[in-house]
Amino acid sequence: MKEDYYEILGVSKGASAAEIKKAYRKKAIEFHPDKNPGDTKAEEMFKKSAEAYEVLGNPDKRAKYDQFGHAAFDGSGGFGGGGMNMDDIFSQFGDIFGGAFGGGFSGFGGFGSGQRRAKGSNLRIRVKLTLEEVANGVEKKVKVRRKLQADGVTYKTCPTCNGTGQITKITNTILGRMQTATTCTTCGGAGQAIDKKPAGADAQGLKVEEETVSIKIPPGVEDGMQLKVAGKGNDAPGNGIAGDLLVAIETLEHETLKREGDNLHYDLYISMPEAVLGSSKEIDAIGGKVRIKLEPGLQSGKILRLRGKGINSLNGYGAGDLLVHVNVWTPKNINKEQKEFFERMQDDDNFVPRPEKSDKSFFEKVKDMFS
Repeated sequence: MKEDYYEILGVSKGASAAEIKKAYRKKAIEFHPDKNPGDTKAEEMFKKSAEAYEVLGNPDKRAKYDQFGHAAFDGSGGFGGGGMNMDDIFSQFGDIFGGAFGGGFSGFGGFGSGQRRAKGSNLRIRVKLTLEEVANGVEKKVKVRRKLQADGVTYKTCPTCNGTGQITKITNTILGRMQTATTCTTCGGAGQAIDKKPAGADAQGLKVEEETVSIKIPPGVEDGMQLKVAGKGNDAPGNGIAGDLLVAIETLEHETLKREGDNLHYDLYISMPEAVLGSSKEIDAIGGKVRIKLEPGLQSGKILRLRGKGINSLNGYGAGDLLVHVNVWTPKNINKEQKEFFERMQDDDNFVPRPEKSDKSFFEKVKDMFS
């Protein structure tokens, strides 16, 4: 089980954005690879802290995490902040460190002195899911047109920055000589430029190709939720890292079942004779039809709860329920014989309403339903 992000940074769930940022900076400086060379445990903590800050430092992601936990981003091994590498961390959170490491944010594994690896652009797709797919989870295979590094492309050291990825400038000020460094505009900070490229490749040595990508979607996702498949976006030139594939979830409306959180709702209409005498009815549910028994004397407005027949929870805490709302249908057109029957029954003792405690009001039923 993954560690709690708040515990990793050492903050409470009510911590402010400033407190979270401060806590991450402290952790990152403590476990930075430059301070702990060759220490794999420190490197792991460095990555965990960055992963936690990626979520808790973003208001939208933090809200989803507070509601759904890790499942909101993990996607059964394919989504969210998990599995961050050093290049992701250095490119995204370098400003957190300020001058903590000698006036510049050092790289890692050969990318020091300010050099960074470029990251390819993200791709976005929309995936439509049925209610059954949402309830149980599903693996989707989609075709994506990605920019991939073309076969045969070669790179050389960028002549502008000599492979450092930065342009250093020294200026004289009243405070003395000041040195500033900016990202090289020629190579975008990669330190490499195109040497040779095959026909059909663009100026960055990339070529558009169609690829089938497998997306594992966990049960319980909601309409509008965005999942991430790491490394399945466009490639970056040179020694860069690929962007991500962002997957927007769209859920299709079911004909008879309505979703509310992890619960499902079903409107069941029965006749007056069925309500009086009792009956057995077949209704829609996830995975097929189910049969339910209706007891004699069933009241209109009664809610029958089928436990565990709802949506599997995104955070792994079981499944919701299927709530069957019973509606007794009153006929609008009756013949003379039927009319005479009901006229005789108007004063019959059995037809006089006498609600018991079990026959709760509408407001009490709604309260119980959400308790």
